[in-house]
Amino acid sequence: MAEAILEVSGLVKHYPLTRGILFRKETGSVRAVDGVDFTLHRGETLGIVGESGCGKSTVARMLVNLERPTAGAIRYKGEDITRLSGRALKAVRRNIQMVFQDPYTSLNPRMTVGDIIGEPYEIHPEAAPRGDRRKRVQELLDVVGLNPEHINRYPHQFSGGQRQRIGIARGLALRPEIIVADEPVSALDVSVQAQVINLMDRLQNEFGLSYVFIAHDLSIVRHISDRVGVMYLGRIVEIGSDAEIYDHPTHPYTQALLSAVPVPDPEARAHRERIILAGDVPSPTSVPSGCRFRTRCWKARERCAQEVPALAVPSNLGGPGGGPAAHDSACHFAEVKRVVLPEPMP
Repeated sequence: MAEAILEVSGLVKHYPLTRGILFRKETGSVRAVDGVDFTLHRGETLGIVGESGCGKSTVARMLVNLERPTAGAIRYKGEDITRLSGRALKAVRRNIQMVFQDPYTSLNPRMTVGDIIGEPYEIHPEAAPRGDRRKRVQELLDVVGLNPEHINRYPHQFSGGQRQRIGIARGLALRPEIIVADEPVSALDVSVQAQVINLMDRLQNEFGLSYVFIAHDLSIVRHISDRVGVMYLGRIVEIGSDAEIYDHPTHPYTQALLSAVPVPDPEARAHRERIILAGDVPSPTSVPSGCRFRTRCWKARERCAQEVPALAVPSNLGGPGGGPAAHDSACHFAEVKRVVLPEPMP
């Protein structure tokens, strides 16, 4: 196993709810992220999946310090970056960059492509001499598959897929070690999605990048990720290698998610069990006691309401080294349930 380059422990982000205009009174909080733990190793891709509102994007913004966590630690090479400020934080940000979800709103329409990609050099002038910046921007355009001669064009002159390539080029400008990609292909056509994913795959091999790849499309996550974490209502409920999660899911929520993936083969579809969850996702302002998934889980027992399940290898699955199903799962009654899935992307 490669060295750990990023370690997240006990990460929490609560947004206070207030009432009143002159005398604002706090009436509660939105528990967007409520205790997330994971490790990112050098050169790997960690995929994070979950339905809308589970806290994926909030985690992404905290990793690049666009949001300050309420509690917890984010350690980059052993140093807690949540405690940094000023020059120390600026130096860390150079090594952790972000690719945003929407290629239309994440690029300034009044700036040329050259200015957008070259802006990191204005913030970090030590990264490139002023006389070399135009050449470096053109090299980045070439790396992401765009014409270097289009350096003076504006974002509106490019398609959605091309704009996302511009966002990726901007993220690569400072030669970071980690890129946090927050649903980078969700706004793109399917054919363009494949092009961008293959581009990110190639860039990872070329530059030795580590990715935190956030998405809700399970097939894309399976294609690009080495390990996968499944989030539900502010917490990771299951994490393991892509084979462990997709072939041997143990948490009921993961099994329900996988059962919702469309299967084009009629014969395979006829032999699969579709898991329909009852009710809706609880509000993050009033989360259930114990296991957060218990209000929708068909396995829920009295213990689930009283005791928060730990994210660990379930003892009934053999413990560490106990086979492909022995990976971390936050369920008191975890068990393997095979789900029929379509063939992974080539």
